[in-house]
Amino acid sequence: MKPVTGSDDETVAADPGHALSVGDPVLGKSRLLSQQCDTCIFAPGNRMHLAPGRLHELVNETRCRESFVICHDTLPHYKDPEAKPAICRGFADRYSTQSLQLIERLFGFIEVDPPHHPLPTPPEGVDP
Repeated sequence: MKPVTGSDDETVAADPGHALSVGDPVLGKSRLLSQQCDTCIFAPGNRMHLAPGRLHELVNETRCRESFVICHDTLPHYKDPEAKPAICRGFADRYSTQSLQLIERLFGFIEVDPPHHPLPTPPEGVDP
């Protein structure tokens, strides 16, 4: 299983030898966000400012690999160095890949709340 991350207009396949894992070693389950993060790539309005067609490419690549997307907000290098990678709720709610099915049947998921990073407030007089 090579999960895919979709941070900053790049697709980064997780290196199997890398510390990027959605697995909780204590519980033996995989972390899945309990809800979409504030800037989910699947939320209306392109909150991550992805290039046109980028989301489509990311979904196609992930589905071809029968894998899953790791939420960009849970990547340690993104906003919070203490973050623990978790499966993107937006992806998991929309797609059922072989990896997600196997995880669910063999180990199960532990739902974790997304890191809370509120959206920036627009200046007064500016409509969001």
